[in-house]
Amino acid sequence: MPNPTHIQGVSISALADEFGTPLYIYDGEKITSQVKTLQEAFSAVPLKIKFATKALSNINILKLIRKAGAGIDAVSIEEVKLGMMAGYSAEEIMYTPSGVAFEEIQEAVNLGIMINLDSLPLMEQFGQVYSNSVAACIRINPHIMAGGNLKISTGHKESKFGISIEQLPQILEAVAKYKLQIIGLHIHTGSDILDAEVFLRGGNVLFEAAVQFPDLKFLDFGGGFKVAYKPNDIATDVMEVGKKVGEAFQSFCKQYGRQLELWLEPGKFLVSEAGYLLVKTNVVKESTSVTFVGVDTGLNHLIRPMMYDAYHSLYNLSNPEGKKAKYNVVGYICETDTIASHRELNEVKAGDLLVIKNAGAYGYSMASNYNSRLRPAEVLIWEGQARQIRKREKFEDLIRNQEILEF
Repeated sequence: MPNPTHIQGVSISALADEFGTPLYIYDGEKITSQVKTLQEAFSAVPLKIKFATKALSNINILKLIRKAGAGIDAVSIEEVKLGMMAGYSAEEIMYTPSGVAFEEIQEAVNLGIMINLDSLPLMEQFGQVYSNSVAACIRINPHIMAGGNLKISTGHKESKFGISIEQLPQILEAVAKYKLQIIGLHIHTGSDILDAEVFLRGGNVLFEAAVQFPDLKFLDFGGGFKVAYKPNDIATDVMEVGKKVGEAFQSFCKQYGRQLELWLEPGKFLVSEAGYLLVKTNVVKESTSVTFVGVDTGLNHLIRPMMYDAYHSLYNLSNPEGKKAKYNVVGYICETDTIASHRELNEVKAGDLLVIKNAGAYGYSMASNYNSRLRPAEVLIWEGQARQIRKREKFEDLIRNQEILEF
């Protein structure tokens, strides 16, 4: 796929002039088309999509995803509130906490949000307070190793997430003890999953457990669809996954005796490829062994390469026809801060604009003020227009909540 100079007819370089750099840019049409792709792939089953809000939580992105027909999965009470500000009803939100204070659970219940119970102690507390008065879901750890690397694998035996499938007897004991109203079961094995067989293995864990729960309304298969990061990279064939998982799901529903809903929680799949981080080159610095391209961003804005060893394609927007050379693209943070190593780019000069691709998921949402740097602006391209959806931070924002003492 060629490196874009325009998004929906909007010049990327003109965005740098209008909004400055670094700048997060999102292609709204790509986001909505990804929702439609999943809806098509799973068209044979009653499907509900719950966008993993943690991937990109700007209220305007949430509004756009709601417009496309998807709900959300929240992992904090703040994400729940962002979703409600974006227009989601309580029924369209699932709350999947991980080791949070029970007061946060109570706040979500008071808002009418369904809780995804992820530990036996939480089941006990929930049962003591609510008994069967509030419907809930249970997150099961299926003991399946899957995903691009250990840091994004969430369903293996030593993962903190969910309740071990080997503890199913204790789960059933708690359900019976407190007469819990369990209407859903959930798993999530990790991210960057290619093979439909992994989803089917997870599905079999759900199916075997589900027969013990007579009042289910849905089974949640989580997310984890892989997107392409490198040229000629392999992505999840969601049509194949939809066909195979859909067939297995419908077969189970016949065995269960009632049609259930199939839920999915895509995050990266919906927004990753829609996002670009536009940066400016500050300096081109040659050493005896490598040429560094220093840009006006770093791990404070895009931590994935440093935290997950994630690969992000990038290109020189300012010199698309220039002679190729290899560079290390590095940030301006006082830390090991390498965005790309030994990467072949068209010749880069100070002042050139570089575009970092696949920056829509876990880019801005994991950004920080490390080194007391300011976070960038965000722009959404929708219906051929660029709209700023978050202002660039100013120094005043950095100190807004500090109490300045006299010494």
